[in-house]
Amino acid sequence: MVTLDDIRQAQARLRGIANRTKLLSFPTSDDRSLFLKPENLQPIGAFKLRGAYNKIASFSEEERRRGVITYSSGNHAQGVAYAARALGTKAIVVMPRSAPALKRDATAALGAELVLVGPGSLERQQRAEELAKEHGYAIVPPYDDEKIIAGQGTMALEILEDLPDVGTVLVPVGGGGMISGISAAIKLTKPDVKVIGAEPEVAGDAQASLRAGKVVELPAEQATSTIADGLRTQSIGKANFEHIRKFVDDIVTVSEDEIRQAVRKLSENPQTVAEPSGAVAVAAFLYHRDQLPQTKVNIAVVSGGNIDPKMLEELKRS
Repeated sequence: MVTLDDIRQAQARLRGIANRTKLLSFPTSDDRSLFLKPENLQPIGAFKLRGAYNKIASFSEEERRRGVITYSSGNHAQGVAYAARALGTKAIVVMPRSAPALKRDATAALGAELVLVGPGSLERQQRAEELAKEHGYAIVPPYDDEKIIAGQGTMALEILEDLPDVGTVLVPVGGGGMISGISAAIKLTKPDVKVIGAEPEVAGDAQASLRAGKVVELPAEQATSTIADGLRTQSIGKANFEHIRKFVDDIVTVSEDEIRQAVRKLSENPQTVAEPSGAVAVAAFLYHRDQLPQTKVNIAVVSGGNIDPKMLEELKRS
């Protein structure tokens, strides 16, 4: 289980590497305010840099000399590639062929070597583990790892410093790394603040796991059917489940149409342009308020903005 000291150590490592994103106000129709944590403004366009850098920086010089490997559908891939380049180590990334070309190209442009596989999240994990064993690469998991969790938790330290009277924090959920870190940091600092996860209905494994009291795995064809490509995980990680069970108040799901509408609304401000995965927490606030704590001051994490311009234009027109 991640401690507050772990998250503070990650914060120290990340100074000068990750941007300290400033909260932005989002218009609402009543007296319940919403602020956005715009992680789309990170150097790689997503929050994943925080955990990836914290993990790779914690490796020994020998481990970094051999190179690192990860498996990802996009944003974690870029986070690992960026962090590896900053730390002078080789990066290999196992990605699904179905990952957006924008994310594949950006990862390659950062110097990573790409290995393409099928769409299932378990398939890419297995391939990365095989290559790590064969070549001695150090694995940088996308979410099921305490150093990754601690790195993502640094967002919450910034949130509590910038808006001490926050009542609820809404967090997108894929594999569970971000919500694990954010919820741990918040509950270990201000336990009265509510932490709510948001994920697509069709990829609702985290909500199902929380309800069932055990990790629930979805079929690959179901998990990969959501427009939110960054949340196409078949199950949350084991470490993530333990953090979610201990620190998260609830998880709500949003429809594909609600995600699209949230992307459209966020695109009205150039600073908050979001990919579908990055818009799910805002979708939860806009369309599922009756399921959320009735708090006056709320924050939604915009986890990423790596959206293909053509997709954005199509969503704006639809």
